[in-house]
Amino acid sequence: MATVSVKAQDDGADDRIRDKMREFIQRRMDLTKNEAEKFTPVFVRYFKEWRTTLRDYGRGPKLDLQQKIVDLKLRYRTEFKEILGEKRSNEVYKHQQEFIKELDNVRQERVKDRLNNKPQRIQRLSPL
Repeated sequence: MATVSVKAQDDGADDRIRDKMREFIQRRMDLTKNEAEKFTPVFVRYFKEWRTTLRDYGRGPKLDLQQKIVDLKLRYRTEFKEILGEKRSNEVYKHQQEFIKELDNVRQERVKDRLNNKPQRIQRLSPL
């Protein structure tokens, strides 16, 4: 199970990530306009609970966090199933994990770029 780093973020950052994740999942699943309209409010509720669960249990025993996430996914799978059908309801979580991996890759690249650029900035600022 992939996890997202639990950091204190403002609601705006959470909203941007949520919206990007929702768009990513909708594109990957090729949702119809009708499906997307029904999917969005359910996904928004799911995302908020998912983030709250990460924040509340992310620093405790990993097994507790994993159990809470599984419980959450099982509960929301029922709602997703009503919109998307049995098979596609499970794909939501697969695409969520793909999004998280891509987001982590982007973050790692940014960190690497900052680290690689840092010595150059110091050299430019140095009077020698």
